[in-house]
Order: sequence, then structure tokens, then C-alpha cells
Amino acid sequence: MKSLFERLRSRRLVSAYVLLATLTVAIVAGSFAAHGVRGQEQQNASADAAPLKIVNSSLPANQFVKIARMVGPAVVNINTQTLPKQSDARPKQFRGRALPQTPNDGGDEDQPQIPGHGQGQGQDNFQDFFNRFFGGQVPGQPGGGEQGDQGQGVQESLGSGFIVDPKGYIITNNHVVDKADKIYVKLSTDPESSDLGRPAHVIGVDKATDLAVIKIDTSSPLPTVKMGDSDAVQVGDDVEAIGSPFALSQTVTAGIISAKNRTIEPGASGQFQHFLQTDAAINPGNSGGPLLNMNGDVIGVNTAIYTQSAGYQGIGFAMPSNTVVAVYNDLISPSHKVTRGSIGIQFREGLSDAVNRVYGFKSGVLVQQVQPGGPADKAGLKQGDIITTIDGRNIKDGDDLVNEIASRRPGSSIRLGFMRDGKPNDATVTIGDRDKVFAELGNAQPEATPEPSADAGETKLGLVVRDLTPAVSSKLKTSGVLIETVRTGTFADLQGLEPGLVITHVNRQPTGSKSEFNSVVGKLKPGDDVVFEVIDPRHPEAGINYIGGTL
Repeated sequence: MKSLFERLRSRRLVSAYVLLATLTVAIVAGSFAAHGVRGQEQQNASADAAPLKIVNSSLPANQFVKIARMVGPAVVNINTQTLPKQSDARPKQFRGRALPQTPNDGGDEDQPQIPGHGQGQGQDNFQDFFNRFFGGQVPGQPGGGEQGDQGQGVQESLGSGFIVDPKGYIITNNHVVDKADKIYVKLSTDPESSDLGRPAHVIGVDKATDLAVIKIDTSSPLPTVKMGDSDAVQVGDDVEAIGSPFALSQTVTAGIISAKNRTIEPGASGQFQHFLQTDAAINPGNSGGPLLNMNGDVIGVNTAIYTQSAGYQGIGFAMPSNTVVAVYNDLISPSHKVTRGSIGIQFREGLSDAVNRVYGFKSGVLVQQVQPGGPADKAGLKQGDIITTIDGRNIKDGDDLVNEIASRRPGSSIRLGFMRDGKPNDATVTIGDRDKVFAELGNAQPEATPEPSADAGETKLGLVVRDLTPAVSSKLKTSGVLIETVRTGTFADLQGLEPGLVITHVNRQPTGSKSEFNSVVGKLKPGDDVVFEVIDPRHPEAGINYIGGTL
């Protein structure tokens, strides 16, 4: 017999089982009901949904669109081929990142190179500081680059250009067509195919500005661009660029003018390159394409980029249209070359304030060297003269002087105002042909042979000098003292003086001997401006260099 407690517990368990079963059936039934309702709702929603339609927009085309439509037909794609030369010792390798030569294809060997120039890797992180670019993707190679080849086969490269004359005259960069054996131009209306385009030939090039004029034959007039006034451009103006980056023709980018008169190569190689800077996206293959203002006028030729990756990083450079027009007009002339004026002098940029104070001028150009037999030499100018005016107009600096003289035609005359020993002078100078004047520069003279040492100025300046031998003085055509040692961290060391240099003057006073040098240096006091006139016997053709600071 079960106890009362056991019977009650059994009844509770049965009731619990019955309750659970009832709940389960309810849940399942509810689930079926819910799914059925949702499925019906979905069917009804699909039946009620209206298909999407594209609405015709009445938004008018903006100015960028109008410019692209107007100018695009005159922008061309340039392909070049360079055949392998017998002199090639080994096949050249594809370079994903360009490490170009300077615009004048080597130029003045005495000019300092920007880090990363030439072949091989540069130092620090600036191996691509000044990338020039021929074009986009090379067949058979991943990604994009400037230039490539197939083993020892034909090198192919790519760039852009724009038509300026309906007869087929095209402006582009010199580095796009430089050393090319075959040049092809593809118009915007030409079919996209494997065909490289129409054959073109070079009319003329100007390495100093990295510009070139090429021509294609045509049986009908071609669309052209209008050349604008780059001098009227202001920082902050909207601009548009059109070109063929990475072989993608008719690519349009936009930005603003971020700076003007930007020089990115020091010394003589950059004297005629004063760029417009823009943040419009410019990439490999844009070289030679137009930079346009909001009227659709060409205000520059896209030439270079500042990059550490061989791609767009927000800074591009375009040769101003006013320079382009002047160069173009010379290149289509019968001589097919740019003729620039020169008076045959050399000077040093970036002189210290101490040099200006000692030589008594705030603006102007301190003559470092006068080319023997050149226009300035014939007019009586000498090393150490300070050119202050041209035809009565004040000269601000070296760039101002070069631009003014280079724009004059050979054979014309100018009136130069200059200071000599603190006294004003003037002279009439006949302008010469720059190419001819500097072609006459002599080769470097042999290195001077070191002589036994002697001490001078060590206490105040931290250097030891000695007298020059008569033979060395004769070779240098000057007198002076030879620096033998420079103590690290001293005044002389901080100014950049180094062993082997010859000091001819200190603060404009001759130091033709050790005793003269001691006499001049002995009078110097802390706080005095000290300027050395120095010659490098290894490169005497470079002339006098002015080095100075405050003691």
C-alpha cells in the first residue's frame, strides 16, 4: 500500500507532464501560425513594391565638366619607343619608382644633386624627392611605373601632350620624348586598340625648361587649346588637369594652385624652372598634359611631382604658360632652339647676412667669377663687384638677374649698375649667347700639391694655414693661404671651411701670405662679421666662394 505522501507526489508529476506537453503543443502551433502570417505578409509586400526608376536630373553641368568637354579633344596620349643600343652592356631593369636625372641631362657637375637623383637609391627617405615620369603600366609588369622594357627589347614609355596648332603642333615635356627612336600620338577620337597611334617627329626641345614641341601630320584641322596668362594666377585658384596617368587616357583631376614661383632644383640646373605648385592629382603619365584655369585656358604644363612612393601625394609642379609660350615660339622658329642672353658671370645664391653686411649691400648680386673674354669681362666687371641695377631697375637677387638677362637677345646692350669697393659704377654690356658663352668655360686645373704645414688663426678661428708655393699661386692666378687643418666644432668648422681650400681675402682684406692672414685675423673680436673669400684648388674654374658668419 502506497502512503498518502507517495500518491500525492505521483499526481503532481503527472500534472507537471501534462502541463509541459500542453505548453509544447501551444508553442509549436504558435510558431506555425506566426510563420504562416509572416510568409503571407512578405508575399503581399513584394506584390505591393514599386520598381525603381532613374530620374532625369535637371542639375546643370559644373565648370569642371564644361572644361573637360571643351579641352579634352585637344589633349593627346603620347607613346614612345626606344630601341636597344649596341653599346648597352646589360639589359636595363624595370623600375617601379623613378630616379631621374636632372632636366639638363646631367648639367653642371659642380652643382649639388638633390638626394635621390641619378641611378640607385638615395639617402634618408627622399630617394623619390623629384620624380619625373614617363608613363604608366608597362606591358607584362604589375602596377604602374615610368618606364620599362622586355629584356633587351624595345623600351616603351607613356606621357601626355596638348595640341596648340590645328596643323598638328603639340606641346609636351622633353623628358617624355627624350632619346626616343619612335614617337606616336593618339588623339581622343582615335579608337582604343593596340595601335600606338599616329607617328610624330620632334620640332625642337629645351632641356632647361624640360619642354618639347612635336608634330603629327593631319589632313584636317585638329582641335586646339587656348594659352592663358600664368602671371595672373593666384594661390587658391581652382585648376583642372587632364592627361593619361597609368595609361588611362582622358583622366580629369581637379584642385587648386597651392604655390607660385616654386624652384625645386638648386643652382644653374633650376634657374629657368619656376613652377606653379598644385594639389590637383598628377601621376605617372600626366607629364606634358595641361593644367587649366576655370576659363579652360592652359596655365601650365604638368611636369613633376614631389613623392616618396612614385605616386600622387598632394604636390605637383607645372611649368607656367608664359614660359611655355616663349619657349614654344623659339622652338618653332627657323633655328628650332631657345636662345638666351648671358653676360658671362657666375654667382653664389644663399649668401649669409654677414656677407651682405661686410660687402655693404641688401639686394643685388655678388659676382663670384667673370668669364675671361666674355661680355662682362669686356665691359670691365670684376670678381667682387655687386650688380645692383639693369637699365636703372633695381635687381633683387640672382634669379631676377638671370631672368632679365636671359630674356634679352644676343647682340643687344644693357646698362649695368654695380658697386666696387663701396663706390657706385656703371658699364654698358653687350649681351652674348648663353650657350656659346658657357661653352667656352675651361676645364678644371690640376690639383695643388700639399705643402708642409704652418699655424695661423688657430686660436680665434680654429684652423691652421700655410703659405702657397709660387707654383700653386701661378696655377690659381692668385695669392692666398692654404687651409691645412680645421678643428671640429670651431668657428671655421661651423662655417664650412675645410682642409685644401685657399683663403684669398678675409673681410675684403687680402691674405696673400701667412703674415697678412695673421694681421687681419688678429684684429677680429667676438661679434664681428667674418667673411672668407675661398678658392678650391681642385676646381679653380668654379671661382671665388664667399663663406661667412658672425664670430
